[in-house]
Amino acid sequence: MRIITRVLFVSALAATVLPSLSAAGATPSETAPPGARSVISHVSMATRGHGPQGVPAPARTSAAKTTNGISYHGGPVLTSAPNVYLIWYGNWSGNTARTILPTLLTGLNQSPYYNINTTYHDGASRKVPNAVKLAAETTDGYSQGSTNLSDSNITAVVSSAISSGRLPRDTNGLYFVLTSADVSKSGFLTSYCGWHTHATMGGADIKYSFVGDPAANSACSMQTTVSPNNNVGADAMASVIAHELEETATDPDLNAWYDQRGYENADKCAWTFGTTYSLANGSKANMTIGGLNFLVQRNWVNASGGYCALSY
Repeated sequence: MRIITRVLFVSALAATVLPSLSAAGATPSETAPPGARSVISHVSMATRGHGPQGVPAPARTSAAKTTNGISYHGGPVLTSAPNVYLIWYGNWSGNTARTILPTLLTGLNQSPYYNINTTYHDGASRKVPNAVKLAAETTDGYSQGSTNLSDSNITAVVSSAISSGRLPRDTNGLYFVLTSADVSKSGFLTSYCGWHTHATMGGADIKYSFVGDPAANSACSMQTTVSPNNNVGADAMASVIAHELEETATDPDLNAWYDQRGYENADKCAWTFGTTYSLANGSKANMTIGGLNFLVQRNWVNASGGYCALSY
């Protein structure tokens, strides 16, 4: 795996839509824990006032095919529905996130929003399908502690869930480590809101993502007092999860689709939300998924010159 580190930082809040992001520095790579062979090169989602910056390996750019403002670099995409696995890390007892976030993920399947990803393909012209499957969930009660977790700690959480048999080893899976609000993570809320990467675990290429609960921290929460589902932290996580899911589908090994700056599809539309509507509790939303309202960022359509949209 070539070392590629990309960072997405959150821009400043203005009404319902955040302004476009400025450049930010790349984060350093980290070493995976024993049993997981990888350099942790991840695409991170960051704090407001900053933007993503890519550092692709030089050998990859020469083969890039550029159209619609984003380039294909020869790597794989997910050509079948990703199996999404949720690892609820920390204390989620009584938290409505346990219902809100699975509803989001099941509702994205065959949705106009996720259909945007069908505009991406691999070198054999096989498209990313408009399909997502929530495959399984498990819990982890602070196996890596609750303070200042590292990237390697997140890798260990995923590795343990697989090696223990709580979740299957799935090369077509995306494993989300979702940390509760009482868990602190190095870089979270100060440099990023979430990230995705991949590592070799037990001989398999495993894709995984970190997304933390920011609670009412405005670094990663678009709405800090009220939100569509009356759970500010979970509603903030919903947009980050959508972001990391669509980037994993189109750039699972960090060598497929991104632009000359290193921005992946969701990076190019980060923290823009299009047309919103008001809800009875005073919050804003821009789509209904699975019967719930959400405020989810737009994604980049790889067609007609390229543009940000909420549907395709």
